[in-house]
Amino acid sequence: MSLLHLVVLTVIQGITEFLPVSSSGHLVLVPVLSGWPDQGLNLDVAVHVGTLGSVLVYFWRDVGRMLSGLAGRRGPARRAGRALAGQIVVSMLPVLVAGGALAFLAPEFFRNPEIIAWTMLGFGIVLYLADRFGMTVMRVEHMTVAKALIIGLAQILALVPGTSRSGITMSAARFLGFERAEAARFSMLMSIPVIAAAGAAAGYRVAGAGDPILTANAGIAVALSFVTGLVSIAALMRLLRSVSFTPFVLYRVALGVGLLIWLYALR
Repeated sequence: MSLLHLVVLTVIQGITEFLPVSSSGHLVLVPVLSGWPDQGLNLDVAVHVGTLGSVLVYFWRDVGRMLSGLAGRRGPARRAGRALAGQIVVSMLPVLVAGGALAFLAPEFFRNPEIIAWTMLGFGIVLYLADRFGMTVMRVEHMTVAKALIIGLAQILALVPGTSRSGITMSAARFLGFERAEAARFSMLMSIPVIAAAGAAAGYRVAGAGDPILTANAGIAVALSFVTGLVSIAALMRLLRSVSFTPFVLYRVALGVGLLIWLYALR
């Protein structure tokens, strides 16, 4: 894999991972539209691990509060941190079960441009409806185990590229009445254990392969996606304080329609 190929992948991943536009869908489309060889699931996960690092850095206060709460110390702040950690654990259980089954049964089944086109379009409309009709009254501090489970169940849909993990979890949170920035905040915190689990599995496979070139490529991908991911998070959180999700909806619809035209009319 050339350095240019790696840079393109990591920049795309860093920009799109936390935006509700499907980073995995974009990564699958890179080889389809560029003619480059498919980078494979392992490198896809490597760039996700880089963006995991950016979540840990940006939300270090939330992460620290959860770790402090799990340490068993007393006090209201500790209890709140422990409750948030428990909600994150509950939210990740459905996708870990479903993702494990998919990885075992059909790991490459959904890496299909046609599926991505339809999910990009369809779940873009879902995001618009959630943002248009969802109330804006709750913050992460109002999260409950039941609400976390609902959002976690919605996250299963993100196993299909084009759906967008952040997009579907933000949509679920908006339907439940969470503010836009708070929906994004919980969505990103949810990504920590999920990406960590996928990264550990991919890291085990890369280490077992004993391929120094693959290992080096994965290392570069992690570093570059960390930097671009951190910039993307900061920009999104700032943006959501003043605008709706409509710009992302328009992008998703335009990309979905464009892909469908390319697939069915131009090829």
